[in-house]
Amino acid sequence: MIPGQGLAKAAPSLAVIGAGVAGCALVAQMRRLGWRGPISLWESGRGPGGRASTRRSRHDARVRLDHGAPLLSISSTEAPALLAPLLDGGWIEPWGGGLAQLGAEGQLIIGATDPLTQGDLYRGRGSMDQLCRGLLELAGSDVELHSQCLVRDLATTAAGGWELLDQQQQWLGAADWLVLSGTLLVHPRCQTLLGWPEPPLQPLARTLGDPQLQRAAAAIAAIDSSPRCALLLLIPPAAAEAWRRLPFRLLSFEAAAERRWGLSRLSIQPLEDGRCAVVAHSSAAVARLHSDVIGSRSSVAQLSGVRPSPQREQALIASLTSALSAVVEPWITPLELEGSDPQLMRWGAAFPEGAGLARELMLCPQSRIGFCGDFCSGPGFGRIEAALRSGEELAERTLAAISAG
Repeated sequence: MIPGQGLAKAAPSLAVIGAGVAGCALVAQMRRLGWRGPISLWESGRGPGGRASTRRSRHDARVRLDHGAPLLSISSTEAPALLAPLLDGGWIEPWGGGLAQLGAEGQLIIGATDPLTQGDLYRGRGSMDQLCRGLLELAGSDVELHSQCLVRDLATTAAGGWELLDQQQQWLGAADWLVLSGTLLVHPRCQTLLGWPEPPLQPLARTLGDPQLQRAAAAIAAIDSSPRCALLLLIPPAAAEAWRRLPFRLLSFEAAAERRWGLSRLSIQPLEDGRCAVVAHSSAAVARLHSDVIGSRSSVAQLSGVRPSPQREQALIASLTSALSAVVEPWITPLELEGSDPQLMRWGAAFPEGAGLARELMLCPQSRIGFCGDFCSGPGFGRIEAALRSGEELAERTLAAISAG
């Protein structure tokens, strides 16, 4: 019997916090497996996508900047279950753009790959946010998506379920089961980023009397992450041709080159109207050095407790621009950026490091809570692949636990 069959008449409700790839994959797979219980999806950003989101403009529908992950790479031989439906639906497509790597002396190695570009490569058709939009399409229209809604706190109900609270401790919603598809509510980085006194799940993990949840919460809190800053540029048509002629679409940096220029990745994204989006990711060292600098136009800048510094933001933009100019000097001189509208994004937990969350800790049936994301161990750890696979796996395990209960 397919997991989830027979649950439609009295299926419990599920709340998923985080509409990135993992959260969207979870709800898509649960629906594909036949579960028809109520699902609510809670996202603090402007829409689904997470690190695979796309920066768009309210004033110009043609603007698209894939400012986080530019690609989906599948490194293992067995494809995720959701890959074929996404391809068949036209939400993603194979990517065959030019890859290159920059050495410490400025030498260009055409076709070189790094851990993020090994295996089969795909991208969202038109923009990377189509990946999550496709997953939600597979999930169906009855999934409630709450965008720009930060879940600040959690509480348990007398019936063993969960309540979601906002920054004023006002009730947002409730569900019988809860999934966290990110680490913010568990990891101490919320204290540095948002000024919270403690990660909201930690006191509950200590008091609920669930050893599995205590181990999972402790393991997530111990996961370290490598940050990144991203310089976003929208090159006007008159200057875009030089960028289009570059011998690569995605440039990675050897370790020594990262140290020399302070950059880790350069993504060239030609637009249909002749413009070109350019995204330059900093090295982890540069991001850590500027750990308190937040992009003033990012969604996190609107959250309570976050205080952007326009002066430091502009200084970091200037520094990243100077590094970018030095990198592309062999092909583009001088670097003309008039009208490119430079912006800054920061990913405080861009790449999880270490062993990750053990797969046996992804679900805590006693407390009716699960975890998924690129921080879960397994194939593709630290990349979109892990987020996709962890969402699929947690869906199956959650349905099995609900059936058993």
